[in-house]
Amino acid sequence: QVQLVESGGGLVQAGGSLNLSCTASGRAFSGYAMGWFRQAPGKEREGVGCVNSGGDTNYADSVIGRFTVSRDTARNTVYLQMNSLKPEDTAVYYCAADYPGYGSKCADYNMDYWGKGTLVTVSS
Repeated sequence: QVQLVESGGGLVQAGGSLNLSCTASGRAFSGYAMGWFRQAPGKEREGVGCVNSGGDTNYADSVIGRFTVSRDTARNTVYLQMNSLKPEDTAVYYCAADYPGYGSKCADYNMDYWGKGTLVTVSS
């Protein structure tokens, strides 16, 4: 069993930055792919970014060049650095884990564990 806890959400003005964290407890973190997802009010959940156990990353087209996913294995933590935020980035952001993580692209339906989410609100 893996427990995931997100933090770092909040209110920010458009053009600003936030850095979300997701700390994992339980089984070996390094073997998991870690993904960030978001769900805006009235919309379906969508993938934002992913880092697999090999360190490869992928991103949604809408965040390329603005968001960066990284992981610190020693701290069992994955980060989502969000820059140049837009009002349309407003959503609840979730992290999730996929095992085994080698080669994973963090498809929503493959994720094994989910955090409870953290709210990001971007004001115009």
